[in-house]
Amino acid sequence: MTATLKTYFKSQTNAAPLAVFRMLFGIMMLYSIVRFWYHGWIDAFYIAPKFHFSYFGFEWIQPLGNFTYLLFSVAGLSALFVAIGYKYRFAIVVFFLSFTYIELMDKTTYLNHYYFISVLSFVMIFLPANAFFSVDAYTRKIAFQSVPKWTIDSVKLLLAMVYFYAGLAKINSDWLFRAMPLKIWLPSKYDMPILGTHIMQEEWFHYAMSWSGMLYDLCIPFLLLYRKTRGFAFLLVVVFHVFTRVLFPIGMFPFIMIVSTLIFFDAGLHLKIIAILKRLLKAMGVFKPIEVTSHPMIPKFQRFSVVILTLFFAFQLLLPFRYVMYPGELFWTEEGYRFSWRVMLMEKTGYTTFKIVDRESGEAFVVNNSDFLTVFQEKEMSTQPDFILEYAHFLGDHFAAQGHKNIQVFAESYVALNGRRSQPFIDKTVDLYQEQESFKPKTWILPFNDEIKGL
Repeated sequence: MTATLKTYFKSQTNAAPLAVFRMLFGIMMLYSIVRFWYHGWIDAFYIAPKFHFSYFGFEWIQPLGNFTYLLFSVAGLSALFVAIGYKYRFAIVVFFLSFTYIELMDKTTYLNHYYFISVLSFVMIFLPANAFFSVDAYTRKIAFQSVPKWTIDSVKLLLAMVYFYAGLAKINSDWLFRAMPLKIWLPSKYDMPILGTHIMQEEWFHYAMSWSGMLYDLCIPFLLLYRKTRGFAFLLVVVFHVFTRVLFPIGMFPFIMIVSTLIFFDAGLHLKIIAILKRLLKAMGVFKPIEVTSHPMIPKFQRFSVVILTLFFAFQLLLPFRYVMYPGELFWTEEGYRFSWRVMLMEKTGYTTFKIVDRESGEAFVVNNSDFLTVFQEKEMSTQPDFILEYAHFLGDHFAAQGHKNIQVFAESYVALNGRRSQPFIDKTVDLYQEQESFKPKTWILPFNDEIKGL
């Protein structure tokens, strides 16, 4: 076993797939940053709100006021440098730090694909993605034709994990046997040409989409790995992600997954892409041939990189299963839900009001949430217990600073999950101002009155 591992980590492969992946990743990230800026989301999500929801342990990360625009500029510029392979190692570290800081500024904006970008950019720190066809190669006047095989396999492994874990998460009774939440979402697309008024309204189609989505996620990594099915698998990837992009407002994620899966193809395809780019650069007069060596480009501190990535992947393999340490229904409590590749599994709506009480006099008043939260923030807060707790503490601190005494904060909350009737969500007799956030189960979440079977 040890000898096999040593042989594997010494094996080499063509550097072209990693170079193309680097370019496409950088371009997609640059476009994402520009898109965020263009739509005014920097101000809407990070500057305009009076209060920002934080991740446990990262409360110290906050928006930077108008300097938030500078942070996005840094992320965008570093993405450009990654794309062209200029000062790559420094650029990918800066991108990872700046993008992850952006992601951690407000929990309200959490999406699986933002998390995916953070972990993928972390992996790329340890990969020699500037070995071939990069500005770095041009300035050092030598390009490396090959890289260690594990460097490309690391990206493949991460992509496979995202797909496979998303498929495992869909093996639950709501998704497979109730077609939820697709049975809620698809009929709402009635304005979609042809399909909207007919097929989208059919129950059989809701079940077909649910089952095919589960099978797609579970099978696509293996179909991409096997050479004979790779072309068909990529066609499925394109069709699946374009269709989901048409149906749902999930931003750049479909396109990121489409271009990322190109790394599964043999080097021949990537060499053709690079050859086209070289011709374009020659026509523009900005490309001159440089020496290409057959010696592999070995990442600096390769042994250290292998150890770090081994620990990283072990952590990623285990993290999605942390929910087993919590009692109650995962979709209801959401304890252990995030960072586990559970994509679009719930339709959860709710309404939560907060009451501020003077413990001594019993005097009380109800908070108008719109005084402190945006519409988007209130929607997210009303169905997620950690949001509710953090907001309760914010309210307690706010009114204490105004001179109120003996403050207690109570929440009355009702939530509907995947088409079920609304039911009480939070124990309204518990003073949330006295409860502290931790990794322990939240005992003040009321029990779910149904059962969702599955992984």
